[in-house]
Amino acid sequence: MKPLLQNLAEMTAHRDHLRLEVSVLSTILQQGRNMQVRALELFNAGRDGETMLRPRSWSHDGQIVTSTFEAVSDPHAITLAQLPELAECIAASARSAERVSAEQHVLWLPVWLGERAQTCLEVTQPRRLSRHQRDVITAVFLVYQNYQSLLDYSERDALTGLLNRKTFDEQFARRGNISAQPLPDAPEQPRDWLAVVDIDHFKLVNDRFGHLYGDEVLILVANRLRSQFRSQDRIFRFGGEEFVVLLRSSTLEQACSAMERLRAAVAAHEFPQVGHITVSVGFAATDSGAPVEILGRADQALYYAKEHGRNRVCHYEELVASGALARKVEHSEVELF
Repeated sequence: MKPLLQNLAEMTAHRDHLRLEVSVLSTILQQGRNMQVRALELFNAGRDGETMLRPRSWSHDGQIVTSTFEAVSDPHAITLAQLPELAECIAASARSAERVSAEQHVLWLPVWLGERAQTCLEVTQPRRLSRHQRDVITAVFLVYQNYQSLLDYSERDALTGLLNRKTFDEQFARRGNISAQPLPDAPEQPRDWLAVVDIDHFKLVNDRFGHLYGDEVLILVANRLRSQFRSQDRIFRFGGEEFVVLLRSSTLEQACSAMERLRAAVAAHEFPQVGHITVSVGFAATDSGAPVEILGRADQALYYAKEHGRNRVCHYEELVASGALARKVEHSEVELF
C-alpha cells in the first residue's frame, strides 16, 4: 500500500478529470479491506430534464474501472430519486449523505462546483466507517474537490464561463479518427454533432455601442446556449463571437430542432441597448474523419449560412447532398503513394 501523501501527490499530478477521478478512487479504496467505491455522474435526461445518475468509475477486484457508455445511453443509469438520502442531500446543497444498516454503511460525498453537483463519490463498507477512515476519506475528498475546481477554472472562458478553445482541442482530439458509418437502410441511430455558432454583424455591435455592450451580448448569448442544450452536451467559446457545440447522442431531426430553437431564441431576445441580434449556425455529423476535418465541415456550413442571408441553420451533409456545397477533398482520403 502506497503512503497517503504519495497517493495525494500522484492524484494532483493529473490534468484530466477522468484520470483524477480514477486516482482519487484508488486512494480511497486503500482505506479499507472490504471497501467499495464509485464515482457517480449526475445528469439530466428526457424532456422533463429528470436528474439521473450512473456509475462512471468504480472498484472491481481491487482495481478501478471506467464505463464505456455515454451518460444518456448507459443501461446502468438510475433516477436520483432511487437514492432518497442522496436526493435529499443534493436538494439541500449538503456536503454528505449516509445510509447505515446492519449489512452496510454507505457514504455519499457530492462534488460541488459552484452551485451544481455533477459528480458524487460513493464509499461502501460492510461495517460502519471508523473515525480514522472517515477523517482520511474526508481529507482526500476535500483535496479532490479543490483540485477539481482548479481544473474546471482552467478549462473555462473567463468572460462567459463556457468551456474554452484549449479544452475543446484536448477533449475532441481524444476522439481520434472516427470511421463508423451508419448502414444505408438502417433506421437512424442517435449520433454526435458538431455545430459552429457565430453572432451576425458582431463587429458593428462593438463599433456602435462599445466593447462593454459587446461583452454583455456575448454573455447573454452564452446564457441562451446553456438554456437550449442538455447537461451532457458541451458548449465552448472559441474566442471573439464564435461558439462551438458538441451535441451528444441525437438524431438529425433532434439536432436540427435544437439548432433552430437556439437561432429563434437569440433572434427573439431583446439585448439591452443593442436591441435584436441574430446568429448563424453550421453543423456536421462526427461519424467520420479527424477532428480538424469535422470542424472544417461545420465551418463550411456556417460560411454558407453567412453568405446566404445569415440568421439561419445549415447542415453540411444536406448541403453536399443537394449540390449546394461542393465536398472538399480531405487529407484522410488522399493517397500520397
